[in-house]
Amino acid sequence: MKDFKPNIKGKKILVTGGTGTVGKKLVEKLLANDAEVVRVYSRDEHKQFIMQEDLLGQGQDMDHLRFLLGDVRDKERLKRAMENIDIVFHLAALKHVPACEYNPSEAVKTNVLGTQNVIDCAIEANVEAMVYASTDKAASPTNTMGASKLLAERMVASADQGKGPRRIKFLSVRFGNIMNSRGSVVPLFTKQISRGGPVTVTDACMTRFFMSVDHAVDLILNSMAIAQGGETFVFKMPVLKVGDLAQAIIELSGKQVTIDSIGLRPGEKMYEELMSEEESARGLEMDDMFVILPYDRDRVENQNAYTGARLADCGIYSSMNVPLMGAEDIKKMLKLNCIEYC
Repeated sequence: MKDFKPNIKGKKILVTGGTGTVGKKLVEKLLANDAEVVRVYSRDEHKQFIMQEDLLGQGQDMDHLRFLLGDVRDKERLKRAMENIDIVFHLAALKHVPACEYNPSEAVKTNVLGTQNVIDCAIEANVEAMVYASTDKAASPTNTMGASKLLAERMVASADQGKGPRRIKFLSVRFGNIMNSRGSVVPLFTKQISRGGPVTVTDACMTRFFMSVDHAVDLILNSMAIAQGGETFVFKMPVLKVGDLAQAIIELSGKQVTIDSIGLRPGEKMYEELMSEEESARGLEMDDMFVILPYDRDRVENQNAYTGARLADCGIYSSMNVPLMGAEDIKKMLKLNCIEYC
């Protein structure tokens, strides 16, 4: 991935949901790039404590790091947390598909209303940029979680259109499953292997986009650096079959474990999309990502705003039409990401 080198040095930054897998890695990279201060905003005190201990164990200088308890549903608390901030990375969300499907009102409160709170506070604080982390499930959504994230993306794009003379730019980044994150199937598979199996997959032929947490953070930072405002950036990601992933982890573990198919859960699809056909008509393509422009910007007129961009072909970018990773490539990816049992 080309490094666009966003201007982080000396910036005051707020990261909502900063104790999650992507949030933690983002915080580390922001500190490594000499941010003046990084405020981690989340609602789980235990995760904040664990994160502090982990960073101290790595020898991290904590003088530039602050931990703030709060929920994006609480606008007044969020407003205080955003005082004197230059950049906001909004990662806080309810992400588990079954949980959101069973509790849709809670998904709306966090993923939709919470995002609107972040937008409103960012405008009031006159920050330079707000970056929203979305998901592949926002493309042609079939579940509550994906629908709530798509609505949040549209709210972010609309905020950029309605910001008036303010300096702030709003943008969204969309990516798929993060390898070995808490919401990933990888920790589940390794735990099932440690218990002697079976490893349970919804359907062995199900395909999913996967990426490392380092690539996810690179996408977030590079997108912020090149954004004009209002875009959704979509990272090109490798695709694998869930059954092949399970088999690779089993083989690397050296244990004899069976695989059981348990069927799709409510709201799940056999494949995932990162960009719909309608979005591709507003899209530009770069070597490692797509740029979906907001409705008020013509892609031909704006093509030169992004170095190396070309008009995207019209069509769906899904895990059905991307070449699948082979068994050895999956094992290599697992080893590179230090997956347990590898």
